[in-house]
Amino acid sequence: MKLSLLYILRCPVTGQSLRVENQQDIIDGEVINGFLVSEDNMHKYRIVNSVVRFVPEENYADNFGMQWNHFRRTQLDSFSGQNISSDRFWKSTQWTQDEIKDKWVLDAGCGSGRFAEVALRAGAKVVALDYSSAVDACYDNLKHYPNLHVVQGDIYALPFQPDFFPFIYSLGVLQHTPDVEKSFNSLVNALGSGGSICADFYWKRLQSMCHMKYLLRPITKRIDHRRMFRIVTTIVPKILPLSNVLIRIPVIGKPLSRFIPVANYSTRFNLTKEQQLQWSILDTWDWFSPRYDNPQSISTLKKWCQQNNLQNIRIFHYGHLVAKGEKL
Repeated sequence: MKLSLLYILRCPVTGQSLRVENQQDIIDGEVINGFLVSEDNMHKYRIVNSVVRFVPEENYADNFGMQWNHFRRTQLDSFSGQNISSDRFWKSTQWTQDEIKDKWVLDAGCGSGRFAEVALRAGAKVVALDYSSAVDACYDNLKHYPNLHVVQGDIYALPFQPDFFPFIYSLGVLQHTPDVEKSFNSLVNALGSGGSICADFYWKRLQSMCHMKYLLRPITKRIDHRRMFRIVTTIVPKILPLSNVLIRIPVIGKPLSRFIPVANYSTRFNLTKEQQLQWSILDTWDWFSPRYDNPQSISTLKKWCQQNNLQNIRIFHYGHLVAKGEKL
C-alpha cells in the first residue's frame, strides 16, 4: 500500500483517519505487510502483499475471487491483443483520456483489473476496489503502474473519505451485490462535487429474463462454487461447438443459440479459438455461480439517479444497460 493512499482512506466503521501501526513497516513509501489503525485505536486492518484488507477473508464474493485468480489475465487487453475492454470502458463512460489523466478514479469491483488497466494507461490515479480476493490478481497484473492503488473493501462501507472521487465507474458488478440500489447510492456518496459516475447493469427486460441462465440459476447458485467450476470447465468445451453451429444459422440462429447454456462470443470478438473457449468458460461461470444476479430496468436506474440529484443523466445500452450522471 502506497502511503499516498492514506490521504483518502478512512476507517469504514468510524470514518476516522488511519495510520500505519509500525513505521518499520514502511519501505520506500510503501507498506507491503502490516496494519492500519484508526485514530481511537479501536479498529485494525491488515495490509497483505501491498493490499489493505477491510473485509473478512470469506464472503459472498468468494466465487469471483476464485474466478479472477484463475482467469487473471484473460480479459486484459494487454494479454488478449484486443481492444475489447478499452472499447467498453470508453464507450460506456464517455470520458476522454484528457479528462481522467492525473485524476483520482475509483474502480468499484475491479476484478482482475481489465478496466483499471485502461484507466491507468490514460494516466489516471486508480483506486481498484473489490470485495473478493480478486484484488490479488489485480495487483499482480498491474503493480508495474506507479499510479495503482488496490483495496479490498465493502461497497456498503467504503473506506474512503466521502465526496472525494472526481470519477467513479463500476462495470459488470453491481447486479451481483445483495442490494443493488444501496450499492449505487454508496458509490454516489463517494463521488465528489462535479464528479461523474458510470455504472452498468444487466438489463431487466423480457428478452433477457427468458435467458437459459435464469431458468438454471435457482439450482446452480446453490452448488458449491468449486464444484460448479468443475462442471462449467467440463461442459463448456463440449457444448460450445454446438452453439457455434447454431449461432451462424441465418435469422433463427441467434435465438436458437440462447437455449444452449453457454456464453458465446464467436460472432462478436475476433479472438483465437483458445481465447474464445477461455472467455466462454469465464462468462458461463459468471452466469451460473454468483449468489446474486439482479438485473435492472431503465425506469429504475433513472429513478435512482434522480433520487441522488444527479445531473446530465444518461441511460443507454452498450452491451449492458449503462447509467451515467454528474453530482452537483
